[in-house]
Amino acid sequence: MRLVIMTKSTFFVEEDKILTALFDEGLDCLHLNKPGAAPVYSERLLTLLPDQCYRNIVVHENFYLKEEYSLRGIHLESDATPVPQGYRGQLSRTCRSIDDLREMKRRSEYVFLRNATAFTPQQLESAAGEGLIDKKVFAIGGVSQESIPWLKSLGFGGCVVCSDLWRHFDIHQQADFKEIVVHYLKLARAAW
Repeated sequence: MRLVIMTKSTFFVEEDKILTALFDEGLDCLHLNKPGAAPVYSERLLTLLPDQCYRNIVVHENFYLKEEYSLRGIHLESDATPVPQGYRGQLSRTCRSIDDLREMKRRSEYVFLRNATAFTPQQLESAAGEGLIDKKVFAIGGVSQESIPWLKSLGFGGCVVCSDLWRHFDIHQQADFKEIVVHYLKLARAAW
């Protein structure tokens, strides 16, 4: 199962150092998602990361940053967001319902099933039985170290972790980020 880390929605001082440490520990897919923030701030964050990390970063909704920094790909939060003509590169999307999975998977490298842990076990088992949940579907929303083995058993190809990781670092009071790196390693082991 693939492990994807999503950035916090806000920027903070130690973010580049933490992300670099996670890449050093083997992180191979980071989703850079800063909704509502001016792109210049995301660009600033990218300039603080080692260039070799760029090939492992997917940016949300910003085709300019994808091209300018040769990032891995683009993630679209809505099916209504148009893809520029001639765009070449990895494209992923967010699905908000199980019914949307079949169509969205056809047009994407992979898709996020939003609020996956909010669906009942029966709904997810049924979707897995119908082949809707497979290696192209990543669970997002409420994913934790404890839920990863269950999601893996359902056949999800990946999981996206955000709050379960970032709760291990207080952006207002901590400078040492060892705890967050240790937790990342636990998440990675659970996903293997």
